[in-house]
Amino acid sequence: MRPESLRVYGITDRACMGQEFEERIEQALAGGVTCLQLREKGMPTEQLIAEAIRIKQLCHRYGVPLILNDDHEAALAAGADGVHVGQDDAPVAEIRRHAGQNFLIGVTAKTAAQAQQAQADGADYLGVGAVFPSPTKTNALRITPEQLREICRSVSIPAVAIGGITSENMQTLRGCGMAGVAVVSALFGAEDVRAAAEQLSRNMGAML
Repeated sequence: MRPESLRVYGITDRACMGQEFEERIEQALAGGVTCLQLREKGMPTEQLIAEAIRIKQLCHRYGVPLILNDDHEAALAAGADGVHVGQDDAPVAEIRRHAGQNFLIGVTAKTAAQAQQAQADGADYLGVGAVFPSPTKTNALRITPEQLREICRSVSIPAVAIGGITSENMQTLRGCGMAGVAVVSALFGAEDVRAAAEQLSRNMGAML
């Protein structure tokens, strides 16, 4: 995973996207989102694969990788670029053996030890958070800026900060070493998704 592909990492959420799901994804891509994670908790596998194929075509039109949340088998079946897994999902080493070297694997890490283990097992990037209170994961363990900095420094693979990030509060993470920010509500919950993506991209660019 190239660090520049993580600058603005959008994560879908139907709760705030509604019926304009694919339209809002395209607006985000047009506004500068550099990576997209398709998160569809509880969707039947065949439906998820069909949706991922459509979204992949849209992402690739903009030169953006598509990552699926949790389900590496569905990601492979759809020809997606990779998968993002949590600590309780399928082991990274197992996914790597099954998927090969060209399949991107992201891992959620909340400690330096978890980050180092993910890297050793073959992960390509990390998602670190929640760095702020998150409206989509209200029970997520908080990570301080100091912990984010420690995690980023503990590995050589790039990381994105995640959790309640907005264009306004992301400035407090300056100097923490992440390659980008992962956003849900601040992007797809915005009235103008393209403008929100453009602002996030400008702000993140100013921090690098």
